[in-house]
Amino acid sequence: MLGDISSATNIYIITGYTDMRKSIDGLYAIILDQLKTEPDARSIYLFCGRRCDRIKVLLREPDGMVLLYKRLDVVQGKYRWPRNSNEAKNITWQQFDWLMTGLEIEQPKALKTS
Repeated sequence: MLGDISSATNIYIITGYTDMRKSIDGLYAIILDQLKTEPDARSIYLFCGRRCDRIKVLLREPDGMVLLYKRLDVVQGKYRWPRNSNEAKNITWQQFDWLMTGLEIEQPKALKTS
């Protein structure tokens, strides 16, 4: 299925600012530079610009790369994107869910599930 991220076992968030004018090739180059590896089919890669109201997701499928783009409506607010470093960070599906709902990816008071 085109753009199905549910099969990903790894979620990498590219912290800091990303130029949202970049297309697949530019984002691919960022992954190569920061992770020192080729994007794989088991991972998705998340990017966010300065305005924090839109994200891009890069996903490898068997026959090529898919670029997903989401822009929040004005009333929806902004993503709470980590800006502390310029490195890729592996996050969990729970952290991904928090991020997509406008929360910080670090929730120290959240209950740990095992």
